[in-house]
Amino acid sequence: MILDTLARLDGKALIAATVHAFPGRVAVTSSFGAESAVLLDLVAQVDPALPVIFLDTGELFDETLDYRYALERRLGLSHVVVVRPTESERTEAGDLWRTDPDRCCHLRKVLPLARAVAGYDVLIDGRKRAHGFGRDALPTVQVSGAVIKVSPLATWSEQQVEAAFAARSLPRHPLVGQGYRSVGCWPCTRPTKPGEPARAGRWAGSAKTECGIHTVPLGTAKDQ
Repeated sequence: MILDTLARLDGKALIAATVHAFPGRVAVTSSFGAESAVLLDLVAQVDPALPVIFLDTGELFDETLDYRYALERRLGLSHVVVVRPTESERTEAGDLWRTDPDRCCHLRKVLPLARAVAGYDVLIDGRKRAHGFGRDALPTVQVSGAVIKVSPLATWSEQQVEAAFAARSLPRHPLVGQGYRSVGCWPCTRPTKPGEPARAGRWAGSAKTECGIHTVPLGTAKDQ
C-alpha cells in the first residue's frame, strides 16, 4: 500500500515520494513560524510551485507577515495561497481569545482551512514529535478525515532542525531572537522560558495546546 511505503520515508524523500504518488493533489500548510523555513526549503527543492497554504488569522505578528515574504523570495516559492477568515468570522471572533480561545481558533483557523483544502487529497505539514504536548508519537503519515496528512519532519530532533538551518543558511523568524520558539497569533503567544518545550509559549497558563487544525479531522469541520 502506498501509505505504508511513504511511512518508511522522511524529510525531502518523503515529500518527493508524496508529490509523485499524488500528482496535482498535494498542498503544504505552513504558519511561516519559528521553524517553518526547514520544511519550506525541502518543499522548494522538490517543487517550488507546490501550493503552500498560509493562514492569516488577522491576529498574526507583523514579523510573521514580513517573514512570509522573505521566505517566499528566498526559496522561490511561487504558489503561496493566503487564506483568511470571512468578515463574519472575524467579527464573531473579535477578542474571543480572551474568553474562549477554542472558539476563536475555530473561527480564525479551522473553518478557513477547511475551505482552503477542499480538493486536495494530501496535506504536508511541519509538525514534529520533539514539540511534545501530545505530538510525542506523531506518525509521518496519517489519515485525517477526508485527507492524508504527511509530516516529513515528525521524527526530526531539535538538533537536526538546527543543523538544517545552518547547512542551508536559512533565515530565522525575527521573533526567534526574542525567545519565541513557536510563533502563533500575538495575543496567545509568549517567549519560551529556558528549559521549556518549544510550544510552551502557546496559550500559556491554560490547558490548550492545539488550535484545532491538526485535531479536527478535515472534511468534518463545520460551524457550531
